[in-house]
Amino acid sequence: MKFSESWLREWVNPDLTREDLSNQLAMAGLEVESITPAANAFSGVVIGQIVDVQKHPDSERLQVCKVNIGSPEALTIVCGASNARVNLKVAAALENAVLSNNLTIKNSVIRGVASQGMLCSTKELGLQDDSEGLLELMQDAPIGKSLWEYLNLADFVMDVSITPNRGDCLSILGMAKEIAALTECDLHVPPIHEIIPTTPTVLPIVISEKESCPCYVGRIISEVNAAAASPVWLSEKLRRSHIRSINAVVDVMNYVMLELGQPMHAFSLDKIKGGIEVRKASNTESLKLLDSSEVSLNAETLIIADQEKPLAIAGVMGGMDSGVILETQDIFLESAYFQPSSVIRSSRKYHLNSDSSFRFERGIDPTLQRLALERATELLLSIVGGKAGPLIEHYQENFLPQPKTIELRSHRISKILGYSVPEETIEKILHRLGFSCEKTKEGWRVIVSSRRSDIHLEVDLIEEVARLYGYNNIPSSMQLASLQMNLFPENKILLSRIRLALCDQGYHEVVTYSFIDKHHQELFIPGCSSKELLNPVTSEMGVMRASLWPGLVNTLLYNQNRQQMRVRIFEMGLRFVLEGSEILQQRMLSGLVCGSVWPEQWGAATRIADFFDVKNDILNFLKLTFAVEKFIFKPGAHPALHPGQSVEIWYENDKVGMMGGLHPSLAQRLKTEGKVFLFELFLDKIEKSALPQSSTISKFPEIRRDIAIVVSDAIPFQAIQDTIRDVGGELLKQVDIFDLYQGKGIVSGNKSVALALTLQHSSRTLIDEEVTDLIERVVIALKGRFNAELRG
Repeated sequence: MKFSESWLREWVNPDLTREDLSNQLAMAGLEVESITPAANAFSGVVIGQIVDVQKHPDSERLQVCKVNIGSPEALTIVCGASNARVNLKVAAALENAVLSNNLTIKNSVIRGVASQGMLCSTKELGLQDDSEGLLELMQDAPIGKSLWEYLNLADFVMDVSITPNRGDCLSILGMAKEIAALTECDLHVPPIHEIIPTTPTVLPIVISEKESCPCYVGRIISEVNAAAASPVWLSEKLRRSHIRSINAVVDVMNYVMLELGQPMHAFSLDKIKGGIEVRKASNTESLKLLDSSEVSLNAETLIIADQEKPLAIAGVMGGMDSGVILETQDIFLESAYFQPSSVIRSSRKYHLNSDSSFRFERGIDPTLQRLALERATELLLSIVGGKAGPLIEHYQENFLPQPKTIELRSHRISKILGYSVPEETIEKILHRLGFSCEKTKEGWRVIVSSRRSDIHLEVDLIEEVARLYGYNNIPSSMQLASLQMNLFPENKILLSRIRLALCDQGYHEVVTYSFIDKHHQELFIPGCSSKELLNPVTSEMGVMRASLWPGLVNTLLYNQNRQQMRVRIFEMGLRFVLEGSEILQQRMLSGLVCGSVWPEQWGAATRIADFFDVKNDILNFLKLTFAVEKFIFKPGAHPALHPGQSVEIWYENDKVGMMGGLHPSLAQRLKTEGKVFLFELFLDKIEKSALPQSSTISKFPEIRRDIAIVVSDAIPFQAIQDTIRDVGGELLKQVDIFDLYQGKGIVSGNKSVALALTLQHSSRTLIDEEVTDLIERVVIALKGRFNAELRG
């Protein structure tokens, strides 16, 4: 938020330099990002009054003005501005004056007429980027006085970074209250008088959406002069807050918003048909906004409408057709409280950001609406004139934020801060913040001020105590703690070991967002019930992820778009699954493989990773469980996986994950290049390991026997391996497949599988008869279970 230092000091004026004030605000959590001069320096410019205007004898565009600057003789100055007129108070640059662009003014002859200086616009003075004529000063501006002094341009503009939870500081009133509380100095709030109506005119108002708009205050002001110029003091304060002056009525609306923090809007009364209704829009309505854009409304948008059409998007932006213009004679003022969620929804939907929505989204004081309207009315009557009608008020108290009462305990403050702040100091801090408090047995019962929508819990109050007491006033102390070794179960695998096992196989760990695009998620899990966010950062981060795969695939696409075709990544994180009204947070390990098995090299030909490479990677890190043989891969199905290349991973009778190739139609839609393989496992189900069992390493030789069998193509190797293990018992140390053949000599629908069986006894050398007997029993078992034939 940007504002003038001098404006702030009208409300609160601590005995601090601007640098010290900046440091104190920063220590309280309000960082001052910059302090800049209110204007570029100029000199030799004084206040003058035009006493005569004549046409230039040699130019239709130029005029010859006589300007009184308080000297015995009026100056003659040639001017081309269309608004130069008799009695106008202007900024006159005298001979040798230096303007903000370093232009030095000299007396000159312009088309035969001597000109003794220059009459200046705001652009020429460096106050605005553009202007449509001379700077018009108030009639009470003292002739001959330095314009620099009159406008107090030795001022500075402070730019304070307001965190999203401190919407109460988005005004001069809010900043002044904060500084008064921090510095313990007096707060000077200008008196705001109740306006007595001078006309009975009212406008019918209907609030159809009471929950979204629990407070709506309005007033008609008739017979205004909307073409009246805004006073220089007002337009200067707006300029120093980086708000452009538009017309007197709109300027007053912006001024009250900056001063009190209450966004307001003014409608041309003659553009309102019948009355005002606060309602939801229909899907067939549209609205041309003040920024000249046109939006098609939907049924979720809260709008201000009359009996025929929408007039404004509530709390966000007004409509072009109902805005105040220079010809407007009667206006209707609006001051309302709109629920932050409603304004957030509208501003995100239409990608609109305004000073009004910025404040409503962060929460405004629900008690300000009437006060702000009285302030705006008072200013308007003094600037544009007119007759004020009675206030039109609609309140729905049960939907307005209610005062919060919080129990604050002394011992809790000491525990959180590590320091005992004196009780009388705590009470003073609470009163300085505008909170009411009542002493209790354990501490205080605190009623939070309505403007502080960020205070909800006891810890919030403790934070306020620490802020105002001063973090630098809390002494540092050496903390003593009794330390002991953490007990770590031997049957639990550290996540760092799983990470290391994957990294050793060439994987890179990534961290993707927990919030993803709803439509993107539905590509992977059609019909998924996703938990939607109330206030998403962008539309592409609107729901909580039900799988880590979309984030991994996005990472793949990002890399492939940058010519990185070999991608092996994994992520450990939470997925969020809706079950009824509950959200299950499940810890997952997910991975993605695409591209070649090894980086490009001269020693081996490039080979693209396939299903079995990824399966092998999974088995390698599952070896950390010391029970890898108990993990079984069974055919399975998933909407995001290839129907013929997807399996479920089971441990005993518990499903622990899935893996497979990306579905071809999904790959085509996402425009991935090459074969993509995905896996996802429940971390809770794989981070437990079997207890290691020690055994003596056999000193007797291993014996290997190879067999080749012909079986049906439908029989998985896992089943063959399990059968051999059952028969082999303790003598069988390992069984591997080393060849798979289909083709000439093998009946169609069958396959030849070559197996290597490694046998060993722990206490003696095996004899040939034992080995032959075991192999024969294996062959008989395979034939009985799978109708396998020994291949000759």
